[in-house]
Amino acid sequence: MRVDRFINLPNLLKHKSAFLFGARLTGKSTVIEQQLHGKATIVDLLDADTYLQASNDSRWLEALVASRPPHQLIVIDEVQRLPSLLNSVHQLIARKQVRFLLTGSSVRKLRRDKANFLGGRAGIAHLFPLTWREITHFNLERYLTYGGMPSVYLSEQPQVELSDYVLAYMREELLAEGFIRDLPPFRGFLQVIAQCNGEILNFTKLANDCQFSVRQVRTFVEILQDTLVAALLPPWRKGKKRKAVATSKLYLFDTGIARVAAGMQSIDRHSSSYGKSFEQFIWMELRAYLAYRRLDLHELNFWRTKHGQEVDFIVGDEIAIEVKASNRVSERDLKGLRALAEEGAFRNFYLVSNDRTTRRYEESCTMMYWEDFLTALWNDKIITN
Repeated sequence: MRVDRFINLPNLLKHKSAFLFGARLTGKSTVIEQQLHGKATIVDLLDADTYLQASNDSRWLEALVASRPPHQLIVIDEVQRLPSLLNSVHQLIARKQVRFLLTGSSVRKLRRDKANFLGGRAGIAHLFPLTWREITHFNLERYLTYGGMPSVYLSEQPQVELSDYVLAYMREELLAEGFIRDLPPFRGFLQVIAQCNGEILNFTKLANDCQFSVRQVRTFVEILQDTLVAALLPPWRKGKKRKAVATSKLYLFDTGIARVAAGMQSIDRHSSSYGKSFEQFIWMELRAYLAYRRLDLHELNFWRTKHGQEVDFIVGDEIAIEVKASNRVSERDLKGLRALAEEGAFRNFYLVSNDRTTRRYEESCTMMYWEDFLTALWNDKIITN
């Protein structure tokens, strides 16, 4: 089944080269084929022969550029496998105005090898799992259970695909690249961190649970971030009336991966795990929307005070969003939003839930069914440029 992705590569590459980062199997190769077919020469560094040619001949890329049709794009897939190639890319952009799309599923090796990030000559974009907007017949329960990676969500055996993904990630992305030395310890860490998905990071507690040092746990968390499997959600700390926590939350990039990595076979509709997965789903949508719309100035945060008052998501300095998985919400669920409103820093407040009734409380607070909220979000009715 063809899925039309929201990201627009021709527009992204209209004025300059770009990096396109995304975790394994988010669909980078597919979207390149769909949107750049016939417009680009594609170099796949996962191909052994191509990798050997590129690594053994310093002038290989220059020769490839010279042989391509005039003004055709060059796509280098999985560029992190050969960071030194970026020096040649830089020269070709500067001297010959060649335009490149450079994709990768990890930035760890690029940073470790002090790779050339092209000094502003290339933009940076991200590809995420499928969003609600991109799926024609969206099924919330399927998405919360299996996530949004195209090969998983559209599969007839999504559970098998997810299990294979976790094993392949550890073997091919981590062990083969030398990021970890042994699978069992990291597998144990991954299960513990997945069980803490969406929670504030506590390195000491994680270290105790995993029986590792705090330093080792910090390194493992960095690996998850660098391989794009996890992202930090920083706290909003600009409030003046209440002191906020200073530690970030951590989310795995996909609801299905979070479930399988945590060792759960399913998600009970009435469990706390369902609520966490639903919250993660809304985070995934907000994150993708801000990235695809190139709204870089709208930072995504959360708010929690030292006394436990909390709002799940804050966008910029304008919008606060609380997420509840329940089918029926009430004014009691507005407690965190009302506490935040006293800071006087926000324009609109939303309570997003499974309750199908839209209600408005006070002048700026709206309760919305999740699908109505996402419709408004992707139609640019929630966040303004």
